[in-house]
Amino acid sequence: MRARLRPDILFFPALLLGAGLAFASSSQRDDLDAGDAARVARVTKPAASFEASERFETMQGGAATSKKLVNADVFSHPSANLDFADQQRFLLGNGLFRKDWVSSPSSTQASDGLGPLFNARACQSCHFKDGRGHAPIGPGDGALSLLVRVSVPPDAEQAATIASGALAASPDPVYGLQIQDNAVAALPAEGKVRIEYQEIEVPLHGGETASLRKPSLSITDLGYGPLHGEAMLSARVAPPMIGLGLIEAIHVSDILAREDPDDADGDGISGRVHWVRDAKGDKQPGRFGWKAIEPTVMQQTAHAFSGDMGLSTRLAPDHWGECTKAQSACRALPHGAQPHLGAEEVSGDLLDLVSFYASNLAVPARRDTADERVLAGKRVFYESGCASCHAPKYVTRRDAGDPAHRFQLIWPYTDLLLHDMGDGLADDRPEGRASGREWRTPPLWGIGLTKTVNADATFLHDGRARTLLEAILWHDGEARKARERVVEMEKEDRVDLLRFLESL
Repeated sequence: MRARLRPDILFFPALLLGAGLAFASSSQRDDLDAGDAARVARVTKPAASFEASERFETMQGGAATSKKLVNADVFSHPSANLDFADQQRFLLGNGLFRKDWVSSPSSTQASDGLGPLFNARACQSCHFKDGRGHAPIGPGDGALSLLVRVSVPPDAEQAATIASGALAASPDPVYGLQIQDNAVAALPAEGKVRIEYQEIEVPLHGGETASLRKPSLSITDLGYGPLHGEAMLSARVAPPMIGLGLIEAIHVSDILAREDPDDADGDGISGRVHWVRDAKGDKQPGRFGWKAIEPTVMQQTAHAFSGDMGLSTRLAPDHWGECTKAQSACRALPHGAQPHLGAEEVSGDLLDLVSFYASNLAVPARRDTADERVLAGKRVFYESGCASCHAPKYVTRRDAGDPAHRFQLIWPYTDLLLHDMGDGLADDRPEGRASGREWRTPPLWGIGLTKTVNADATFLHDGRARTLLEAILWHDGEARKARERVVEMEKEDRVDLLRFLESL
């Protein structure tokens, strides 16, 4: 068997393990021969025993996994299997990710073009140390790592475009699709984000109680008149950046194999792929964003440059970003595109470097995988039904675009599907083909290090959950049965479940 190994197989030994079948998708993968497909099926079979850790479980990102010391920089290391040249590309991308952009005109011509309306001056401002953002901590705290999407009910033509996957939502005629709470000098920002909370007590089995905070979102100090009368708002916290390239390297058939839109198996879970359009106009499964609205890391990066910082790229070439036609003063201001540097404010080379950086932020190695209580928590995770949506493992495409992502056994704990999460988490704002109640299953790898990277970080799409237990207790809809099991279980089991999550 070893004689068949090829140079592009970077983390192959795990594929030699196990027995039985996982999902039929492996036999449908066009990147595998029959032998490889069978081995992929064996190694991705869900755990059946919880007496010991699974082989290679520590290496959450395959050969790309970082084994660096656990500290506040643990999410900021490159994929461990990059060659020297790609390590240099990563460092260049890192510099651009941290770079503060300035408004035009400026003497620093390669760094101007910010705004005129924007949310942040640098990518790093929202993704603090490449980790998760947080909801405003108090009345005086800004919304630097949280943004607000806005849209209005579409007309017939817009609805058809949204249904085709070519448009995310119908923009507010004045404020567009995102509220920018900062602006360049002499231009008013679009508004200030205000979130108020109502505490809700939740009784747990054994006499414990948990307190959840229910958010109420509004925009104050509107700079361009009132919002549309039917405007829909949705707060979004910046997600962690680790493992994005590996997520993109998951084969589409492995995602489709988990789809069950009509709940044919009767388990109450009916996840579905969110089909969107890529930059070429081709239909692809959405993989990124809270509602799986973006199919690739590069597309996600370009739209963040545009919406969050008002910077043009080849994929989003409007130099004024989110400034709408109704905001004429905004669109009259100078932009930062320099003919000798390229047609856009962020040239193609710069976009490529930032996308490469974002694709190669390494997933940290797991901790305590053999710990008795962590293994007990893993059992609770499976038995409670959490693994039905937070699918533990995949083997990435053999033909992935980046060699560092090829044929890796990875453990992201996501199915990348949309699920109805109930009324409590609903934002009542459709996006693409996702309803106001649907959210993509977020990956869990690295979640136990969230507070190590950013002590203020919070969980769920709008940051309402201060702890992992609060995040679990907000689950409803398709996840109601799993949530109820957590509420009703013994305290020791809940503690073990949290220990398991903290080991990821």
